[in-house]
Amino acid sequence: MAETAPPSPGVAARPRSRAILAACALFDRLEVVFNGAAMRRLVSGLLIATFAVSLLFIELGRRGAFGGRLAALPSSHFHSIALVFNLLLSFEVAGLVFALVQSVSNAAGRQFEVFSLILLRRAFEAFGHLDEPVTWLQAREVAAEIGAYGAGALALFVTLGIYYAAQRHPPLAGTERGKASFVGLKKLVSLLLLAIYAVLAVRAALQEDPRFFTHFYTVLVLADVFLVLVAMRHAAGYHVIFRNSGLAASTVVLRLALTAPAPWAAALGVAAALFALGVTLACNRYCDTFGKLS
Repeated sequence: MAETAPPSPGVAARPRSRAILAACALFDRLEVVFNGAAMRRLVSGLLIATFAVSLLFIELGRRGAFGGRLAALPSSHFHSIALVFNLLLSFEVAGLVFALVQSVSNAAGRQFEVFSLILLRRAFEAFGHLDEPVTWLQAREVAAEIGAYGAGALALFVTLGIYYAAQRHPPLAGTERGKASFVGLKKLVSLLLLAIYAVLAVRAALQEDPRFFTHFYTVLVLADVFLVLVAMRHAAGYHVIFRNSGLAASTVVLRLALTAPAPWAAALGVAAALFALGVTLACNRYCDTFGKLS
């Protein structure tokens, strides 16, 4: 993935491929809807309603209103928070697909943002395993786990702030038509990812598969590597390849962190973010030097 944003409205160049043109048109319409205020209000309303209804059902279940008909219903109110976070994360993960069209650094940053929310969700899930009323005697068994997830999420937030502040966005090399075709290809890949996301989400809902985020992050890693290879057509200098490949490698570590237990998940996530930050700072310092040698 080269470090670019989509062409500005003033650029007249368009991709030659009809498939890419159609993908661009569809992607642009979906992006407007997804990032619109109406969608945000809809998602917010859905989250609020889900939270309220789940709290009601859990409370009624605790009072024996359902008898044995809903034996699998959770007994802890903290499960409502975990449920809402799952829905929120599903929405944010869909946003990763649209972020793929942005610069490689911003797209990688979005993946770290979602991972920090995953850590917070896991902290609430750990709370959900506690019986109510919560006492320190039982809470101390998961206190370290919750602390690791919370500390990891906070460290990621701070690291991302520094990471975004350090970003530079040099333009793509090549003709305007070539750059437009590359951006169009990224939109086509994003649409394919959106279709895969929908299939995985439906399967996870029907089969109650908790590995939805793990599976989709795997697909994102493969898409990242594919776009790194395609970007070489526009910028093949060593420093550019190193930068793009380094940021892609950081997302591979995130994929590993998704399957790791509490301390390692947080540690790997923070290590990946620090690596991405290190790659960014090193390239900011030395890319001009390597560029003169290319």
